Amino acid sequence: MLFNLSWKITLENYQLMLLEGVEITRSVEQLSDTATITLPGSVFNKALEIEDKIKRGNTVKIELGYNADLTSPPQSPQMGGGNGSLVTEFEGFIESIETNDGSISIKCEDAIYQLRKPVADKELNNPDVSDVLNYVLDQIGGYTLSCDYQFKYDKFTILNNTAYKVIKQIQEETKANIYLKGNVLHVHPQYKELFGLAEYSFQQNIESSELEYRNADDKKTEVIVEGKSKDGKVIRETAGQKGGDTVTIKIDGVSDPASLKNMANEQLKVKSYTGYSGSFTCWLIPYCDAGYKVTITDDDYEYKDGTYYVLEVVTNFSKAGGSRQIKIGSKI
Repeated sequence: MLFNLSWKITLENYQLMLLEGVEITRSVEQLSDTATITLPGSVFNKALEIEDKIKRGNTVKIELGYNADLTSPPQSPQMGGGNGSLVTEFEGFIESIETNDGSISIKCEDAIYQLRKPVADKELNNPDVSDVLNYVLDQIGGYTLSCDYQFKYDKFTILNNTAYKVIKQIQEETKANIYLKGNVLHVHPQYKELFGLAEYSFQQNIESSELEYRNADDKKTEVIVEGKSKDGKVIRETAGQKGGDTVTIKIDGVSDPASLKNMANEQLKVKSYTGYSGSFTCWLIPYCDAGYKVTITDDDYEYKDGTYYVLEVVTNFSKAGGSRQIKIGSKI
């Protein structure tokens, strides 16, 4: 059975009819999901002009898939977008339009783009993450918070910043899974939410692999999280075992032992487990997203079979075909 590549890309009120390729990155380790749409710079020796039709801030919807056909050869995306069995892979906004090496690149960002709005300067004393984010959301209006991530700062200062930058700072420092769904900003522990399940086999649908199997008993891991109080005193919390790899995380302005200990424990789960680490590449089917759990099986080494949390999925689509590179986190 042959599968035609199918796609539909809508930019504001326009549907693309030409395409060189698309790359979509969805990750729980980054604040926003992103997409890059690449168009040919010219058609029939005439420059392709799009600036008068689309602009920064316009909406974007990317749908990709296969359309089963027993008789026709695979369809090239450059022949035009087919509307077969499509899955919405990305929705967001145009962040920028660039011309490089004879091609046009349209950089896109998910709904977090809407939070690039200024907020008033503020100094919050002893705030929890939810206190900071509630202040930020109140400033820009129209959004609510769903947060079950516990992390306390001694002081949090907002100075000449946007809501986006404040939220990004919190995501980078706490390692929380932060995303915008509708008008609700979600903040949760990274491995708490599971959005779906996909199944993979080395014998059936894993095209290539950069996975490495490791045994936690063979290598000890210690995680050290250091905070610093207002008077400059270093507060240190640890998790794991000495004598092997050491991971050190330093955070200024945090001296709450419970917050530091929680982060050490969470990072130990990420760093120390028996199972696969790394990434593998497969086709567009089955669908997989960051925050999914995936089962990986191998008929030749059944003892290695397991279920893992997906940290990131990079989807590529062009005339060469469609693929997903899936980066896994710890075993679940």
